[in-house]
Amino acid sequence: MKDIVVANTEKELLRDKAVQYRNYATPDATIILLRAFHEGRGLSESSQALLRRLMTETPTGLKRIKGILPKGTVVVHKTGTSSTVDVDGVAAATNDVGLVTLPNGNHLAIAVFVSDAKADMATREAAIAKISRAVWDEWSK
Repeated sequence: MKDIVVANTEKELLRDKAVQYRNYATPDATIILLRAFHEGRGLSESSQALLRRLMTETPTGLKRIKGILPKGTVVVHKTGTSSTVDVDGVAAATNDVGLVTLPNGNHLAIAVFVSDAKADMATREAAIAKISRAVWDEWSK
């Protein structure tokens, strides 16, 4: 596992922040990638099966997209969390993207990115969970 390095100076914090904003994806691009994954494009069948299993069984992000969805809802997802916090205490990124299986068997691609937030982790994760539940409620009708 990669060690987390804590910047000691304001200069290091600003440098780390600059790197954070060069290493990103957009929600729209992520939805396109999720759709390709769902449609079986870009990976062999065995690689797709492995990735789907890993993204379904991941222990991370249980309070994000999966957070307040109905028990038993299948969610294939990938979290992202920035360890970069700038000099103002702003977390650059707390994200979760995935495919949610709706009760009718259809799938919903969702990407929720919380960026540049001063809120604590619990609040950021709760925001992702509430957005995911609202989307699920709307598309489950």
